[in-house]
Amino acid sequence: MCKYVQKIDTNTEFIILMHPKEFKKTKNGTGRFTHLSLPNSKLYIGIDFNNHPYIKKVIDNINTNCFVLYPHESSIKLNTQTIAEENKKNVIFIIDSTWPCSKKILAVSKNINNLPKLSFEHSKTSAFKIKTQPNEYCLSTIESTLCILELLNFHKIENIKQTSFENFLQPFEKMVEYQLTCIESNSSKNPRFLIRD
Repeated sequence: MCKYVQKIDTNTEFIILMHPKEFKKTKNGTGRFTHLSLPNSKLYIGIDFNNHPYIKKVIDNINTNCFVLYPHESSIKLNTQTIAEENKKNVIFIIDSTWPCSKKILAVSKNINNLPKLSFEHSKTSAFKIKTQPNEYCLSTIESTLCILELLNFHKIENIKQTSFENFLQPFEKMVEYQLTCIESNSSKNPRFLIRD
């Protein structure tokens, strides 16, 4: 799927925190696609990031504005609120895992949980057809990142060409397409093999 990756340069730094279960489960998940697509990003695997050297350095830096992408009643809604602050660099942490594992990371990593929460409202439906989402509004990591990038552009924090957005999800879409082909192939060979909606 790497040949479909379309890189987008950003002013914002993205730090992807991948739960070990997500790493063991798949090597071509949407968190990895997101990392490959964003040159100004880092990906770390773990649960406890309290004493992670780089993360500690970033959070403690007075010249950075750090946020974690996570829905919360007091979260900053990027649709209507901006996170721009003069002379400060934005850093957005994105947790790549299931919802229960995400809660575990936040429960253990107090430094991440204490960051301002960032969220957005949308009317999109996830294209992750091979995976059941817990709610209709839930999106994969790469789909959520695209929403964030579009909103950062809207607030003029980023200056990304529209054509870059159009191709950003391509590795994810091709992966889903490939997986569906495999499922259909197995289904035709074995009538007892069921395709999940």
